[in-house]
Amino acid sequence: MLLDIFLTIHFILLILISLRVLSRHDLTSPARLAWIVILFILPYLGVVVYWMFGEVHLGRNFTREREQTIDRLRARNPEVLGSHSALVQAVKPEYRAAFAYSANATGFHTTVGNQAELMADASETRRRMIADFDAATDHIHVLYYIWLIDGMGIGTAQALIRAAKRGVTCRAMVDGMGSRKMVRSKLWQEMKDAGVQVSVALPISNILKVMMFSRIDLRNHRKITVIDGKIGYSGSRNCADPEFLVKPKFAPWVDIMLRVEGPIVAQNQMLFASDWLSENPYTPLESFAYYTQPTIKPHTEPQGSYAIKNEVDNDSNVVLNNDEKVHNGFAAQVFSDGPTQRHGTTPQFLGALISQAQRSLIISTPYFVPDYSLVSILCATAYRGVDVTMIFPQNNDSIVVAATSHSYYWQLLEAGVKIYEYKPGLLHAKTLTVDGEIGLIGSTNLDLRSFDLNYENNIVFSDRALTPDIVERQYQYIADSDEVTREQVENWPLPYRIWNNIVATMGPVL
Repeated sequence: MLLDIFLTIHFILLILISLRVLSRHDLTSPARLAWIVILFILPYLGVVVYWMFGEVHLGRNFTREREQTIDRLRARNPEVLGSHSALVQAVKPEYRAAFAYSANATGFHTTVGNQAELMADASETRRRMIADFDAATDHIHVLYYIWLIDGMGIGTAQALIRAAKRGVTCRAMVDGMGSRKMVRSKLWQEMKDAGVQVSVALPISNILKVMMFSRIDLRNHRKITVIDGKIGYSGSRNCADPEFLVKPKFAPWVDIMLRVEGPIVAQNQMLFASDWLSENPYTPLESFAYYTQPTIKPHTEPQGSYAIKNEVDNDSNVVLNNDEKVHNGFAAQVFSDGPTQRHGTTPQFLGALISQAQRSLIISTPYFVPDYSLVSILCATAYRGVDVTMIFPQNNDSIVVAATSHSYYWQLLEAGVKIYEYKPGLLHAKTLTVDGEIGLIGSTNLDLRSFDLNYENNIVFSDRALTPDIVERQYQYIADSDEVTREQVENWPLPYRIWNNIVATMGPVL
Protein backbone atom coordinates (compact mmCIF):
# COMPACT_ATOMS: atom_id res chain seq x y z
CA MET A 1 0.00 0.00 0.00
CA LEU A 2 2.73 2.47 0.99
CA LEU A 3 4.71 1.49 -2.09
CA ASP A 4 1.71 2.21 -4.31
CA ILE A 5 1.28 5.64 -2.72
CA PHE A 6 4.97 6.37 -3.13
CA LEU A 7 4.96 5.34 -6.79
CA THR A 8 1.85 7.40 -7.47
CA ILE A 9 3.36 10.50 -5.89
CA HIS A 10 6.58 9.97 -7.80
CA PHE A 11 4.71 9.50 -11.08
CA ILE A 12 2.73 12.72 -10.51
CA LEU A 13 5.94 14.63 -9.70
CA LEU A 14 7.62 13.20 -12.79
CA ILE A 15 4.78 14.32 -15.04
CA LEU A 16 4.57 17.77 -13.42
CA ILE A 17 8.31 18.39 -13.69
CA SER A 18 8.35 17.13 -17.29
CA LEU A 19 5.57 19.57 -18.14
CA ARG A 20 7.50 22.31 -16.37
CA VAL A 21 10.61 21.53 -18.44
CA LEU A 22 8.61 21.54 -21.66
CA SER A 23 6.85 24.81 -20.83
CA ARG A 24 9.91 26.91 -19.91
CA HIS A 25 10.89 29.75 -22.23
CA ASP A 26 14.47 30.01 -21.00
CA LEU A 27 15.61 26.51 -21.98
CA THR A 28 17.10 25.49 -25.31
CA SER A 29 15.82 22.35 -27.01
CA PRO A 30 19.02 20.41 -26.09
CA ALA A 31 18.59 21.45 -22.45
CA ARG A 32 14.97 20.31 -22.41
CA LEU A 33 15.97 16.99 -23.94
CA ALA A 34 18.80 16.52 -21.44
CA TRP A 35 16.47 17.13 -18.48
CA ILE A 36 13.81 14.76 -19.84
CA VAL A 37 16.48 12.07 -20.30
CA ILE A 38 17.70 12.57 -16.72
CA LEU A 39 14.17 12.47 -15.32
CA PHE A 40 13.34 9.17 -16.98
CA ILE A 41 16.74 7.44 -16.82
CA LEU A 42 17.06 8.28 -13.13
CA PRO A 43 13.42 7.85 -12.15
CA TYR A 44 13.81 8.71 -8.47
CA LEU A 45 17.04 10.67 -8.31
CA GLY A 46 16.13 12.72 -11.39
CA VAL A 47 13.22 14.44 -9.60
CA VAL A 48 15.51 15.40 -6.71
CA VAL A 49 18.25 16.59 -9.08
CA TYR A 50 15.83 18.82 -10.95
CA TRP A 51 14.41 20.20 -7.72
CA MET A 52 17.94 21.15 -6.58
CA PHE A 53 19.52 22.22 -9.87
CA GLY A 54 16.86 22.59 -12.54
CA GLU A 55 15.69 26.17 -12.01
CA VAL A 56 17.94 29.22 -12.25
CA HIS A 57 16.62 31.58 -9.58
CA LEU A 58 17.63 33.27 -6.36
CA GLY A 59 14.12 34.17 -5.28
CA ARG A 60 11.83 36.94 -6.49
CA ASN A 61 12.64 39.25 -3.59
CA PHE A 62 16.39 38.93 -4.12
CA THR A 63 16.11 39.59 -7.84
CA ARG A 64 13.74 42.54 -7.43
CA GLU A 65 15.79 44.16 -4.68
CA ARG A 66 19.01 43.68 -6.63
CA GLU A 67 17.51 45.33 -9.71
CA GLN A 68 16.30 48.24 -7.59
CA THR A 69 19.77 48.62 -6.07
CA ILE A 70 21.40 48.71 -9.51
CA ASP A 71 18.87 51.29 -10.70
CA ARG A 72 19.63 53.52 -7.69
CA LEU A 73 23.38 53.25 -8.26
CA ARG A 74 23.04 54.18 -11.92
CA ALA A 75 20.67 57.07 -11.21
CA ARG A 76 23.01 58.50 -8.58
CA ASN A 77 26.19 58.28 -10.68
CA PRO A 78 25.24 58.09 -14.39
CA GLU A 79 28.68 59.36 -15.43
CA VAL A 80 30.16 55.99 -14.41
CA LEU A 81 28.22 54.18 -17.15
CA GLY A 82 30.20 55.65 -20.06
CA SER A 83 28.59 56.76 -23.32
CA HIS A 84 27.78 55.85 -26.88
CA SER A 85 29.81 58.86 -27.99
CA ALA A 86 32.95 57.25 -26.53
CA LEU A 87 32.22 54.11 -28.53
CA VAL A 88 31.92 56.10 -31.76
CA GLN A 89 35.01 58.11 -30.93
CA ALA A 90 37.33 55.34 -29.87
CA VAL A 91 36.36 52.00 -31.44
CA LYS A 92 36.55 51.12 -35.12
CA PRO A 93 33.17 50.47 -36.79
CA GLU A 94 33.96 46.84 -37.52
CA TYR A 95 34.32 46.13 -33.79
CA ARG A 96 31.50 48.22 -32.33
CA ALA A 97 28.73 45.61 -32.41
CA ALA A 98 30.05 43.62 -29.44
CA PHE A 99 30.60 46.78 -27.37
CA ALA A 100 27.08 47.96 -28.22
CA TYR A 101 25.57 44.59 -27.30
CA SER A 102 27.47 44.58 -24.00
CA ALA A 103 26.20 48.07 -23.18
CA ASN A 104 22.62 47.07 -23.92
CA ALA A 105 22.87 43.97 -21.72
CA THR A 106 24.77 45.41 -18.76
CA GLY A 107 24.24 49.18 -18.78
CA PHE A 108 28.00 49.80 -18.88
CA HIS A 109 28.95 51.76 -22.02
CA THR A 110 32.37 52.58 -23.40
CA THR A 111 34.84 54.75 -21.47
CA VAL A 112 38.07 56.29 -22.77
CA GLY A 113 41.28 57.31 -21.05
CA ASN A 114 42.09 53.97 -19.43
CA GLN A 115 45.53 52.51 -18.83
CA ALA A 116 46.61 49.00 -17.92
CA GLU A 117 49.71 47.03 -17.11
CA LEU A 118 49.85 43.30 -17.74
CA MET A 119 51.28 41.63 -14.66
CA ALA A 120 54.24 39.36 -15.40
CA ASP A 121 53.15 36.57 -13.06
CA ALA A 122 51.51 35.75 -9.74
CA SER A 123 54.49 37.05 -7.78
CA GLU A 124 54.32 40.49 -9.39
CA THR A 125 50.55 40.61 -8.96
CA ARG A 126 50.89 39.94 -5.25
CA ARG A 127 53.71 42.44 -4.78
CA ARG A 128 52.02 45.27 -6.71
CA MET A 129 48.59 44.70 -5.20
CA ILE A 130 49.79 44.68 -1.60
CA ALA A 131 51.92 47.77 -2.29
CA ASP A 132 48.80 49.52 -3.57
CA PHE A 133 46.91 48.42 -0.47
CA ASP A 134 49.65 49.85 1.74
CA ALA A 135 49.50 53.14 -0.19
CA ALA A 136 45.69 53.45 0.01
CA THR A 137 44.38 56.56 1.73
CA ASP A 138 40.59 56.31 1.44
CA HIS A 139 39.20 52.83 0.75
CA ILE A 140 39.90 49.31 -0.49
CA HIS A 141 37.17 47.07 -1.89
CA VAL A 142 37.79 43.41 -2.75
CA LEU A 143 35.53 40.60 -3.89
CA TYR A 144 36.87 37.11 -4.58
CA TYR A 145 35.22 33.81 -5.43
CA ILE A 146 38.00 31.85 -3.72
CA TRP A 147 40.13 33.26 -0.92
CA LEU A 148 42.57 30.70 0.44
CA ILE A 149 44.60 30.82 3.63
CA ASP A 150 47.97 30.71 1.88
CA GLY A 151 50.69 33.22 1.02
CA MET A 152 48.48 35.42 -1.16
CA GLY A 153 45.44 35.03 1.06
CA ILE A 154 47.27 35.84 4.29
CA GLY A 155 49.23 38.67 2.69
CA THR A 156 46.06 40.26 1.35
CA ALA A 157 44.28 39.94 4.70
CA GLN A 158 47.21 41.43 6.58
CA ALA A 159 47.40 44.36 4.15
CA LEU A 160 43.69 45.02 4.71
CA ILE A 161 44.19 44.87 8.47
CA ARG A 162 47.05 47.38 8.25
CA ALA A 163 44.93 49.68 6.09
CA ALA A 164 41.92 49.47 8.39
CA LYS A 165 44.05 50.29 11.43
CA ARG A 166 45.29 53.50 9.80
CA GLY A 167 41.72 54.62 9.04
CA VAL A 168 41.18 53.35 5.49
CA THR A 169 37.67 52.00 4.85
CA CYS A 170 38.11 48.35 3.88
CA ARG A 171 35.35 46.11 2.56
CA ALA A 172 36.04 42.45 1.81
CA MET A 173 33.49 40.16 0.22
CA VAL A 174 33.74 36.49 -0.70
CA ASP A 175 31.51 33.86 -2.21
CA GLY A 176 29.78 31.69 0.36
CA MET A 177 30.75 28.43 -1.32
CA GLY A 178 34.14 29.14 -2.89
CA SER A 179 35.54 30.76 0.28
CA ARG A 180 33.61 28.84 2.94
CA LYS A 181 36.82 27.83 4.77
CA MET A 182 38.01 31.43 4.84
CA VAL A 183 34.70 32.62 6.32
CA ARG A 184 35.07 30.13 9.18
CA SER A 185 38.75 30.90 9.76
CA LYS A 186 40.61 32.76 12.48
CA LEU A 187 42.00 35.09 9.80
CA TRP A 188 38.50 36.23 8.80
CA GLN A 189 37.74 37.03 12.44
CA GLU A 190 41.02 38.93 12.77
CA MET A 191 40.00 41.08 9.82
CA LYS A 192 36.66 41.84 11.44
CA ASP A 193 38.32 42.65 14.77
CA ALA A 194 40.67 45.08 13.01
CA GLY A 195 37.77 47.01 11.49
CA VAL A 196 37.61 45.45 8.03
CA GLN A 197 33.98 45.27 6.93
CA VAL A 198 33.39 41.70 5.74
CA SER A 199 30.48 40.13 3.91
CA VAL A 200 29.51 36.88 2.22
CA ALA A 201 27.92 36.79 -1.21
CA LEU A 202 25.19 34.18 -1.63
CA PRO A 203 25.75 32.66 1.83
CA ILE A 204 25.05 28.98 2.49
CA SER A 205 24.82 29.20 6.28
CA ASN A 206 21.23 27.92 6.07
CA ILE A 207 21.81 25.21 3.49
CA LEU A 208 18.29 23.73 3.75
CA LYS A 209 16.73 27.11 2.96
CA VAL A 210 19.07 27.53 -0.01
CA MET A 211 18.22 24.07 -1.35
CA MET A 212 14.49 24.59 -0.90
CA PHE A 213 14.11 28.07 -2.37
CA SER A 214 17.19 28.66 -4.52
CA ARG A 215 20.16 26.76 -5.94
CA ILE A 216 23.32 26.01 -4.05
CA ASP A 217 25.42 26.16 -7.23
CA LEU A 218 24.46 29.75 -8.15
CA ARG A 219 27.69 31.50 -7.18
CA ASN A 220 29.51 34.83 -7.28
CA HIS A 221 32.56 33.99 -9.37
CA ARG A 222 33.81 37.58 -9.67
CA LYS A 223 37.30 38.84 -8.90
CA ILE A 224 37.22 42.59 -8.15
CA THR A 225 39.87 44.76 -6.51
CA VAL A 226 39.48 48.55 -6.22
CA ILE A 227 41.89 50.84 -4.36
CA ASP A 228 40.84 54.45 -3.63
CA GLY A 229 38.50 54.24 -6.61
CA LYS A 230 41.44 54.91 -8.94
CA ILE A 231 43.37 51.63 -9.19
CA GLY A 232 41.93 48.23 -9.95
CA TYR A 233 42.98 44.68 -10.73
CA SER A 234 41.07 42.57 -13.24
CA GLY A 235 41.61 39.07 -14.53
CA SER A 236 41.20 35.40 -13.74
CA ARG A 237 43.08 35.09 -10.48
CA ASN A 238 41.41 34.30 -7.17
CA CYS A 239 43.03 35.37 -3.91
CA ALA A 240 45.27 32.32 -3.88
CA ASP A 241 48.79 31.18 -4.69
CA PRO A 242 49.52 29.32 -7.96
CA GLU A 243 50.02 26.17 -5.87
CA PHE A 244 46.26 26.33 -5.20
CA LEU A 245 46.17 24.23 -2.05
CA VAL A 246 42.62 22.93 -2.54
CA LYS A 247 43.68 21.18 -5.77
CA PRO A 248 47.48 20.92 -5.66
CA LYS A 249 47.52 17.96 -8.04
CA PHE A 250 46.92 20.31 -10.97
CA ALA A 251 49.24 23.12 -9.87
CA PRO A 252 50.51 25.56 -10.80
CA TRP A 253 47.32 27.38 -11.71
CA VAL A 254 48.30 29.88 -14.38
CA ASP A 255 46.32 33.12 -14.36
CA ILE A 256 46.42 36.50 -16.03
CA MET A 257 45.91 39.87 -14.34
CA LEU A 258 45.80 43.53 -15.35
CA ARG A 259 46.49 46.50 -13.12
CA VAL A 260 44.13 49.16 -14.46
CA GLU A 261 43.56 52.89 -14.00
CA GLY A 262 40.97 55.23 -15.44
CA PRO A 263 37.17 55.31 -15.73
CA ILE A 264 36.99 51.54 -16.10
CA VAL A 265 37.85 51.32 -12.38
CA ALA A 266 34.69 53.29 -11.57
CA GLN A 267 32.61 50.71 -13.46
CA ASN A 268 34.18 47.91 -11.43
CA GLN A 269 33.50 49.97 -8.31
CA MET A 270 29.80 50.17 -9.22
CA LEU A 271 29.77 46.43 -9.90
CA PHE A 272 31.27 45.80 -6.47
CA ALA A 273 28.73 48.19 -4.90
CA SER A 274 25.83 46.28 -6.49
CA ASP A 275 27.08 43.02 -4.97
CA TRP A 276 27.86 44.56 -1.60
CA LEU A 277 24.51 46.32 -1.30
CA SER A 278 22.65 43.13 -2.22
CA GLU A 279 23.91 41.61 1.02
CA ASN A 280 24.28 44.86 3.01
CA PRO A 281 21.33 47.03 1.93
CA TYR A 282 21.77 49.59 4.72
CA THR A 283 25.18 50.74 3.50
CA PRO A 284 24.74 54.33 2.22
CA LEU A 285 25.14 54.79 -1.54
CA GLU A 286 27.50 57.69 -0.90
CA SER A 287 29.93 55.24 0.69
CA PHE A 288 31.17 54.42 -2.80
CA ALA A 289 33.39 56.98 -4.54
CA TYR A 290 33.73 57.12 -8.33
CA TYR A 291 36.55 58.74 -10.27
CA THR A 292 35.73 58.96 -13.96
CA GLN A 293 38.35 61.35 -15.31
CA PRO A 294 40.53 59.88 -18.08
CA THR A 295 44.09 59.06 -17.15
CA ILE A 296 46.16 61.08 -19.62
CA LYS A 297 49.32 59.50 -20.92
CA PRO A 298 50.76 60.57 -24.30
CA HIS A 299 51.84 57.76 -26.61
CA THR A 300 54.55 57.72 -29.24
CA GLU A 301 52.67 55.10 -31.25
CA PRO A 302 48.96 54.94 -32.22
CA GLN A 303 47.06 53.31 -29.41
CA GLY A 304 44.00 52.02 -31.20
CA SER A 305 41.53 54.84 -30.55
CA TYR A 306 40.29 56.15 -33.86
CA ALA A 307 37.37 58.00 -35.37
CA ILE A 308 35.99 57.59 -38.85
CA LYS A 309 35.90 60.33 -41.47
CA ASN A 310 33.02 62.78 -41.10
CA GLU A 311 31.17 60.51 -38.69
CA VAL A 312 28.82 62.43 -36.45
CA ASP A 313 28.61 61.56 -32.78
CA ASN A 314 24.88 61.15 -32.18
CA ASP A 315 25.20 62.10 -28.52
CA SER A 316 27.27 65.27 -28.84
CA ASN A 317 26.93 66.17 -32.56
CA VAL A 318 30.69 66.50 -32.77
CA VAL A 319 32.17 65.81 -36.22
CA LEU A 320 35.32 63.73 -35.92
CA ASN A 321 38.15 64.03 -38.43
CA ASN A 322 39.57 61.16 -40.45
CA ASP A 323 42.16 59.13 -38.52
CA GLU A 324 41.92 61.38 -35.49
CA LYS A 325 43.94 59.66 -32.79
CA VAL A 326 42.80 59.85 -29.18
CA HIS A 327 45.95 59.81 -27.05
CA ASN A 328 44.29 59.57 -23.66
CA GLY A 329 44.55 55.84 -23.13
CA PHE A 330 42.37 53.09 -24.47
CA ALA A 331 38.64 52.42 -24.74
CA ALA A 332 37.11 49.85 -22.41
CA GLN A 333 33.95 48.86 -20.64
CA VAL A 334 32.90 46.31 -18.06
CA PHE A 335 31.05 43.24 -19.26
CA SER A 336 29.25 41.56 -16.37
CA ASP A 337 26.68 38.82 -16.17
CA GLY A 338 24.77 36.78 -13.63
CA PRO A 339 21.71 34.62 -13.00
CA THR A 340 19.53 37.68 -12.34
CA GLN A 341 20.35 39.25 -15.71
CA ARG A 342 18.90 38.60 -19.14
CA HIS A 343 19.17 34.95 -20.13
CA GLY A 344 21.70 34.19 -22.85
CA THR A 345 23.68 37.41 -22.41
CA THR A 346 27.17 35.91 -22.32
CA PRO A 347 26.97 33.51 -25.29
CA GLN A 348 25.27 36.22 -27.36
CA PHE A 349 27.97 38.74 -26.44
CA LEU A 350 30.74 36.23 -27.20
CA GLY A 351 29.05 35.40 -30.48
CA ALA A 352 29.02 39.07 -31.46
CA LEU A 353 32.67 39.45 -30.46
CA ILE A 354 33.87 36.34 -32.26
CA SER A 355 31.91 37.09 -35.44
CA GLN A 356 33.74 40.43 -35.78
CA ALA A 357 37.15 38.77 -36.19
CA GLN A 358 38.68 39.49 -39.59
CA ARG A 359 42.20 38.07 -39.31
CA SER A 360 42.80 36.27 -36.02
CA LEU A 361 40.98 34.97 -32.96
CA ILE A 362 42.84 33.48 -29.98
CA ILE A 363 41.03 32.11 -26.93
CA SER A 364 42.30 30.52 -23.73
CA THR A 365 39.90 28.99 -21.24
CA PRO A 366 40.19 26.26 -18.61
CA TYR A 367 36.60 25.08 -19.00
CA PHE A 368 35.00 24.58 -22.40
CA VAL A 369 31.38 23.46 -22.07
CA PRO A 370 29.74 25.72 -24.65
CA ASP A 371 26.25 25.85 -26.02
CA TYR A 372 26.07 24.66 -29.62
CA SER A 373 25.58 28.17 -31.01
CA LEU A 374 29.06 29.12 -29.79
CA VAL A 375 30.62 26.04 -31.36
CA SER A 376 28.90 26.89 -34.64
CA ILE A 377 30.17 30.48 -34.56
CA LEU A 378 33.72 29.30 -33.85
CA CYS A 379 33.58 26.88 -36.77
CA ALA A 380 32.01 29.46 -39.09
CA THR A 381 34.73 31.96 -38.16
CA ALA A 382 37.44 29.46 -39.11
CA TYR A 383 35.63 28.45 -42.31
CA ARG A 384 35.58 32.06 -43.52
CA GLY A 385 39.37 32.24 -43.30
CA VAL A 386 40.05 33.66 -39.84
CA ASP A 387 43.03 32.12 -38.03
CA VAL A 388 41.27 30.65 -34.97
CA THR A 389 43.31 29.25 -32.08
CA MET A 390 42.04 27.76 -28.83
CA ILE A 391 44.16 26.88 -25.78
CA PHE A 392 42.96 24.50 -23.08
CA PRO A 393 44.74 22.83 -20.13
CA GLN A 394 46.05 19.38 -20.94
CA ASN A 395 45.09 18.10 -17.49
CA ASN A 396 41.75 19.48 -16.36
CA ASP A 397 40.66 19.37 -12.73
CA SER A 398 37.22 18.16 -13.89
CA ILE A 399 36.97 14.90 -15.84
CA VAL A 400 33.43 15.85 -16.86
CA VAL A 401 34.58 19.18 -18.34
CA ALA A 402 37.53 17.48 -20.04
CA ALA A 403 35.25 14.91 -21.67
CA THR A 404 32.78 17.54 -22.82
CA SER A 405 35.58 19.69 -24.27
CA HIS A 406 37.04 16.73 -26.13
CA SER A 407 33.67 15.92 -27.67
CA TYR A 408 33.93 19.16 -29.69
CA TYR A 409 37.52 18.73 -30.85
CA TRP A 410 36.66 16.97 -34.11
CA GLN A 411 34.19 19.63 -35.24
CA LEU A 412 36.61 22.42 -34.40
CA LEU A 413 39.60 20.76 -36.06
CA GLU A 414 37.60 19.90 -39.16
CA ALA A 415 36.69 23.59 -39.53
CA GLY A 416 40.36 24.56 -39.31
CA VAL A 417 40.50 25.68 -35.67
CA LYS A 418 43.91 25.11 -34.10
CA ILE A 419 43.75 23.46 -30.67
CA TYR A 420 46.58 23.49 -28.13
CA GLU A 421 46.73 21.84 -24.71
CA TYR A 422 48.83 23.60 -22.09
CA LYS A 423 51.20 21.25 -20.24
CA PRO A 424 52.98 22.90 -17.26
CA GLY A 425 49.89 23.28 -15.06
CA LEU A 426 46.25 24.20 -15.13
CA LEU A 427 45.84 27.13 -17.51
CA HIS A 428 43.22 29.16 -15.66
CA ALA A 429 43.57 32.37 -17.73
CA LYS A 430 40.41 33.44 -19.53
CA THR A 431 41.52 35.50 -22.54
CA LEU A 432 40.09 36.38 -25.94
CA THR A 433 41.79 38.56 -28.55
CA VAL A 434 40.48 39.66 -31.95
CA ASP A 435 42.81 40.80 -34.75
CA GLY A 436 45.39 42.00 -32.23
CA GLU A 437 43.15 45.00 -31.48
CA ILE A 438 40.21 43.90 -29.33
CA GLY A 439 40.60 42.00 -26.08
CA LEU A 440 38.48 40.43 -23.35
CA ILE A 441 39.86 39.44 -19.97
CA GLY A 442 38.17 38.53 -16.72
CA SER A 443 36.45 35.73 -14.81
CA THR A 444 34.19 34.17 -17.47
CA ASN A 445 34.87 30.63 -18.65
CA LEU A 446 33.44 29.30 -21.89
CA ASP A 447 31.07 27.01 -20.06
CA LEU A 448 27.41 26.94 -19.18
CA ARG A 449 28.10 27.72 -15.53
CA SER A 450 29.58 31.09 -16.49
CA PHE A 451 26.83 31.58 -19.07
CA ASP A 452 23.86 30.86 -16.79
CA LEU A 453 24.75 30.31 -13.13
CA ASN A 454 27.63 32.53 -12.00
CA TYR A 455 28.04 36.24 -11.43
CA GLU A 456 31.03 37.18 -13.59
CA ASN A 457 33.04 40.31 -14.42
CA ASN A 458 35.24 41.11 -17.40
CA ILE A 459 36.76 44.02 -19.28
CA VAL A 460 36.37 44.31 -23.04
CA PHE A 461 38.77 46.82 -24.58
CA SER A 462 40.07 48.25 -27.83
CA ASP A 463 43.79 48.99 -27.84
CA ARG A 464 46.64 48.30 -30.23
CA ALA A 465 49.17 48.39 -27.40
CA LEU A 466 47.52 46.34 -24.64
CA THR A 467 45.98 43.70 -26.91
CA PRO A 468 49.34 42.70 -28.44
CA ASP A 469 50.66 42.25 -24.90
CA ILE A 470 47.81 39.79 -24.25
CA VAL A 471 48.50 38.08 -27.58
CA GLU A 472 52.16 37.71 -26.64
CA ARG A 473 51.10 36.06 -23.38
CA GLN A 474 48.77 33.75 -25.33
CA TYR A 475 51.69 32.71 -27.55
CA GLN A 476 53.70 31.94 -24.42
CA TYR A 477 50.89 29.55 -23.47
CA ILE A 478 51.05 28.02 -26.94
CA ALA A 479 54.83 27.56 -26.68
CA ASP A 480 54.23 25.47 -23.54
CA SER A 481 51.49 23.40 -25.18
CA ASP A 482 51.05 20.37 -27.40
CA GLU A 483 49.06 20.85 -30.58
CA VAL A 484 46.11 18.49 -31.00
CA THR A 485 45.74 17.08 -34.52
CA ARG A 486 42.87 15.47 -36.39
CA GLU A 487 44.86 12.26 -36.59
CA GLN A 488 45.12 12.09 -32.82
CA VAL A 489 41.38 12.58 -32.40
CA GLU A 490 40.64 10.00 -35.09
CA ASN A 491 42.74 7.48 -33.16
CA TRP A 492 40.96 7.97 -29.85
CA PRO A 493 39.56 4.59 -28.69
CA LEU A 494 35.88 4.05 -29.43
CA PRO A 495 34.89 3.76 -25.72
CA TYR A 496 36.59 7.08 -25.02
CA ARG A 497 34.71 8.81 -27.86
CA ILE A 498 31.43 7.36 -26.66
CA TRP A 499 32.15 8.53 -23.11
CA ASN A 500 32.94 12.06 -24.32
CA ASN A 501 29.74 12.27 -26.32
CA ILE A 502 27.57 10.87 -23.54
CA VAL A 503 28.91 13.47 -21.11
CA ALA A 504 28.51 16.24 -23.71
CA THR A 505 24.89 15.24 -24.20
CA MET A 506 24.36 16.11 -20.57
CA GLY A 507 26.27 19.37 -21.09
CA PRO A 508 23.16 21.60 -20.93
CA VAL A 509 22.53 20.54 -17.33
CA LEU A 510 26.15 20.37 -16.08
